Amino acid sequence: MSSPSPVDPRVEKTALTDEGLISVHDNVAAGKSDAGGHYRMLPLVLLFVFSGLIIFAVTYLNRYSGHFRGNIFDERQLPSNGPVVVAKADPLVLGKKQYGLACVTCHMPNGLGLPGIYPPLAGSEWVAGSDERLIRIVLHGLKGPVTVKGIVYGTAAMPAFGQVPGSGYNWSDEKIAAVLTYIRQEWGNTAAPISTERVAELRAKAGSRKEWVEAELRQLP
Repeated sequence: MSSPSPVDPRVEKTALTDEGLISVHDNVAAGKSDAGGHYRMLPLVLLFVFSGLIIFAVTYLNRYSGHFRGNIFDERQLPSNGPVVVAKADPLVLGKKQYGLACVTCHMPNGLGLPGIYPPLAGSEWVAGSDERLIRIVLHGLKGPVTVKGIVYGTAAMPAFGQVPGSGYNWSDEKIAAVLTYIRQEWGNTAAPISTERVAELRAKAGSRKEWVEAELRQLP
């Protein structure tokens, strides 16, 4: 039979038993929250907030991303397989832009041209008169002398702006109609606008041809 283990003299005898310690702890903690647990509502609130943001982000992307297709531009519209409707540009805005790209070099920002070389557009009977003559000039070009407001101009020829062989501009019907509408309503001019349909009609009627001369144009209505 083994003898009991000797008691280590370095270990002091506990003053209270386990049951006593528990009883003392219960008395001290009675009616108080367990601050040692570090329980807070904030993490739970943040969890719900961020979950809501994630759900919103996923819903927003699904509704407005257009499935990340490059042909969807308006985020306010749902993706659609229907025809794409392109808003028509303001003719005066487009016409002013086209004038600044090419016409301004010769006819000047004020529409007065250069004496003896480039005829004026401001107050010109050619600008305010027959729309057919004006459209054909821009479509196919003009060469030789031309009389404007009683003064002869003709040192430089006007190039063709229509989509014809040899033309360096290849402007569409819409662009030609817009620039002609612009010059007919700028610098004090008050002539009626020119429609895209009218330009298309005369383009198809005239086909492909060389530059016009003044004598030919004066025979047109």
